[in-house]
Amino acid sequence: MSLAGKHGSNSPQLDPMNDVTSADPVEQERGPHWISRAAFQVVSILFFSTEAVLGLAVYHGWIWLAVPLVMVASHFMHGFLIGFHEASHSLLRKNRLFNDIEGNAIGVFSLMSFTLYRVVHQTHHAHLSSERDEEMWPFAHPRIPRWVRCTAAILELTVGLVYTPMIFLRAFLRKNSPVRSSRVRRRIWWELALSAVVWIAIIWAVAHWRMWSYFLWLYLAPAFIAANLQSWRKYIEHVGLTGDTVNGLTRSIVADTWPGRLVAITLLHEPFHGVHHQRAGLPHAELPQRVADLMPMAPGEREPFSSYRHALLDLLRGLGNPRAGSQWREL
Repeated sequence: MSLAGKHGSNSPQLDPMNDVTSADPVEQERGPHWISRAAFQVVSILFFSTEAVLGLAVYHGWIWLAVPLVMVASHFMHGFLIGFHEASHSLLRKNRLFNDIEGNAIGVFSLMSFTLYRVVHQTHHAHLSSERDEEMWPFAHPRIPRWVRCTAAILELTVGLVYTPMIFLRAFLRKNSPVRSSRVRRRIWWELALSAVVWIAIIWAVAHWRMWSYFLWLYLAPAFIAANLQSWRKYIEHVGLTGDTVNGLTRSIVADTWPGRLVAITLLHEPFHGVHHQRAGLPHAELPQRVADLMPMAPGEREPFSSYRHALLDLLRGLGNPRAGSQWREL
């Protein structure tokens, strides 16, 4: 069901915990499987286990093993980035303090201020793919030349580890920033300073003990890939869509194979992205239970894709002129 049909507007509700229905009352009563609820913990265990084996491979010079392990670690790092997103909605941990501590920890290693991400991400939910959506800059701005949008897409999809934090810093530092509270701005500055101190200490330690090979294999290579995976997933979710409703502005993936469902769990059910935008306060484990909300109910909407491969092909058709938002149809 489209957001317009549910709420009478195009803006998603930031606290949509009430009036939730399910396509399967029995499944709703039973609740999500414990593996779904513990998805982040499972991802964490798998990530650190992979890192331990990867460190052993680097120590022995087993490049044949290190390369595939970097790819595996990258996927789990991508899962951490989605955990960071969950923490920004205060959904990663039930305890708010633990939620924010974990969010800040992931933020430091993602080169991102947790509070800054939380504030800017609110604009993404409140003004999805409109010119007030800071995360979709510059693709939601018809007045920005095509070459600028293409350059931004190339940078975000290839060097997302550096470029994505710059998008959020732009929103923070630019004139008429959506981050207006002086208290929140001070907190962001403190988080940025903390991140700088931590990274100075890390680089000093790596240089002092000459552990550059470990730093490259265990952090930099998988983090670089994970950031690009995050960017590609963001583009798959929104770029190239010009509908009027949440489902018309969002690509969702409902896998029809067990590998696809496994990927959805390790990505904290982010593939059910339309449900998340309609019900931003819903824990990730409960998103699959609302799959009926993804069915087309308005012009411009489409059924969920059965895999990321199919959704990627749909994205690529319009990536040569990257744009997002219904405002493009008015030109």
